[in-house]
Amino acid sequence: MKNSFHSKHAHDFVGNSAHKERKVLAVFWLTLITMVAEIVVGTWSGSMGLLADGWHMGTHAAAFALAMFTYSYARKHRNDDSFSFGTGKVNYLGGFASAIALAMVALYMAVESIERLINPQSIHYLSAITVAIVGLVVNIISVLILHDGHEHDHESHHHDHNLKAAYYHVLADALTSILAIFALLAGRYLNWLWMDAVIGIVGSIIIARWAYVLLGDTGRVLLDRNVTGVNPTEIKRQLECDNGLVVNDLHIWTIAEHHNAVILSVTAGKDSSVAKIKENVRALIPNLSHITIEVEARGAAVLGDT
Repeated sequence: MKNSFHSKHAHDFVGNSAHKERKVLAVFWLTLITMVAEIVVGTWSGSMGLLADGWHMGTHAAAFALAMFTYSYARKHRNDDSFSFGTGKVNYLGGFASAIALAMVALYMAVESIERLINPQSIHYLSAITVAIVGLVVNIISVLILHDGHEHDHESHHHDHNLKAAYYHVLADALTSILAIFALLAGRYLNWLWMDAVIGIVGSIIIARWAYVLLGDTGRVLLDRNVTGVNPTEIKRQLECDNGLVVNDLHIWTIAEHHNAVILSVTAGKDSSVAKIKENVRALIPNLSHITIEVEARGAAVLGDT
């Protein structure tokens, strides 16, 4: 005899992200205005450095727009029953897409830097340094806007990968501005023309590392891998200590930030109860918001129901 027991609850696992949306929106407009100004002035003055920085900021503005769309989409469809486990994973999808954008920026920086290392080009240092300083100021303001939300998220272990991706984008911009200023000063006053290209390669490696970490964090959730820090083998062993219970199948995965789910198939002992199984599962697996238990009785009917 087999019975399936499902804990009854809503599938709305999307938290209140209004304050995070406001932060990302502020950074988006700041980045967009700076981007437009740099492209317009760069075109008027003929400064390739200004144009390049403007289009570079455009990639980050697009990432911020994606983050805002992700928040909006998740909120709009939070009660849509056609999503089996809610829209919590939209956040991870947005973070994954932003990580790919970061990786593309890193690749572009690496290719451009290697090309300039092989074929050095003359640099208008005063204009380039001025642009780099303006960009750094904008990036510092953006980092400060996003910093509080990112730190609060980290301390509470509530990982908003949308916000994390936006934070990485402004950090990437700030890093490239700092490295660019250092390289330009070295080039102007020490005549180290090669420093600009070398610093570009170093920056691309650091940004690629951020992209790699973010891809791993979001990809793991999107592919329904086991929850980090949870050992299914150990959980199975502890559950089977309960009156001859045999665990036939066990799946644990993340369905939204701070929300996990489990599907459990067991052959119950004669004194096992569904209530007791649920209690043990909740004690062993953190942040459980969705539980499905399939029980096959052995020797006697299963005691209890939920």
